[in-house]
Amino acid sequence: MTPLAYFLHSAGPASGPVLALDWGLAALCLGVCIVIAGLLYMALRRKRRESATSDEALAQANVADEQGERTANRIVAVGTAISSALLLGALVAMLRVLAAVADPPREPALTVTVTAYDWWWKVTYRTPAGTSFDTANEIHIPTGEPVRIDLQSADVVHAFWVPALAGKTQAIPGQVNHQWFEADRPGIWRGQCTQFCGPQHAHMAMEVVAQTPADFARWLDAQRQPAAAAPGGAALRGEQLFDARCSGCHAVRGTPSSGAQAPDLTHLVSRRLIAAGTLANTPVNRLDWVEHAQQRKPESLMPDIALTPAEASDLGAWLDTLQ
Repeated sequence: MTPLAYFLHSAGPASGPVLALDWGLAALCLGVCIVIAGLLYMALRRKRRESATSDEALAQANVADEQGERTANRIVAVGTAISSALLLGALVAMLRVLAAVADPPREPALTVTVTAYDWWWKVTYRTPAGTSFDTANEIHIPTGEPVRIDLQSADVVHAFWVPALAGKTQAIPGQVNHQWFEADRPGIWRGQCTQFCGPQHAHMAMEVVAQTPADFARWLDAQRQPAAAAPGGAALRGEQLFDARCSGCHAVRGTPSSGAQAPDLTHLVSRRLIAAGTLANTPVNRLDWVEHAQQRKPESLMPDIALTPAEASDLGAWLDTLQ
């Protein structure tokens, strides 16, 4: 699956009407700009009348001014009428789009809770059996099925937007907002916080991974499982180091680490990106993020963690097991 970040493409029924409205409003604005530019050009091209040198010339100039004023008034009246009609049409179109995308066409097959933090996204799945698990910055959905998103914020106002799948919706502290989207085909669709929320607002991205229902079911089953036990040696030492240095914020299910203020790392390696879309998820980048988080995302809540070469090797060996 190839990541697609184009905001002028639709990949689902919730974004199609919004995209059509976007193109319509863009065409309207472009047309208005062209008309204004044309009128301005005509005004600049008109020659200034020379000062009248006789009574006859003065009378002719006055008649011309009166005719010009009447013409200008007619242009203003016609322009006002046309503008009002266009604005009314745009309002009607926007209300129709809002009505079209307000609710999914059928009962959502899945409900996912997304909680916005400075500057990452917590994603919570609840299973029919009543259990739940968390992941971060990556939302997996089955294709061809509407998915309900319950949006909330843990700190300030954020805005959740995956352009190819749906319009934007704000995440507000103390309030749960709702959104839905559906993917027509498998793919990876990039999303972004679009409400300025602090120094790392631009590095608060997420990805929606649309999979066939069979692939999604396999992913869901794998994500429900706790982390595999460390095989010993460097990996076991890395797990102990993580528990001592990182468990206050991060959780890894199946281990003593149970922090709730930072991303759950139970299946860290399965994600394509880390640091809310900032870095590719590679062994080198994972350790780089641990040791130099404040260089990669200044003022984020992830501190730089000093590691000796031996500690870095052990921690890297254990992180590699979080498949």
